[in-house]
Amino acid sequence: MPPKGDDTSIPGFIAVETGDEGGLPLAIAWTLPDGRVKHTLIQPEDEWLEAELVSLGGYSLEELGSMGVSPLDVIRELENDHFSATLFTAGVGDDEAALSRLFDTYGLDPFVELAPAESLYDDLDPGDWSRARGELFGELGLEPLRPEHEVEVMLRLHQRLNGGEAD
Repeated sequence: MPPKGDDTSIPGFIAVETGDEGGLPLAIAWTLPDGRVKHTLIQPEDEWLEAELVSLGGYSLEELGSMGVSPLDVIRELENDHFSATLFTAGVGDDEAALSRLFDTYGLDPFVELAPAESLYDDLDPGDWSRARGELFGELGLEPLRPEHEVEVMLRLHQRLNGGEAD
């Protein structure tokens, strides 16, 4: 359920699921201004699969190919939803590497900037956000490696840290 509040009050959260090595983007999720979560699998480009040992996480190549969307379509959707925006993530380095791979495939410069989600909460002590995030995953029974679950937890945690309303 999306948090209550006006549409401009919800920060943009993003998460990218990658294979074990090399930041191969497999799935992506981000919030929309109204609090909904958009997510999809990503069809791997042929050049991404040229390495000898490419990890596709828990997905098969057939699953990514038939249920995923092209990296260019992911970029277009992200552009429509968050052009020139700062998006907040639990794993800046990993998500930046995965997004760079998407954009580099088409010779494009990223049009979003990533920032740590905990930076939204100046009044929290170091580590408090991460602990609260971990507890919320447990409460909700969600998996931290799935991007749609990651975004949902960041969104709900934002709501909780702002007194039940998204600021």
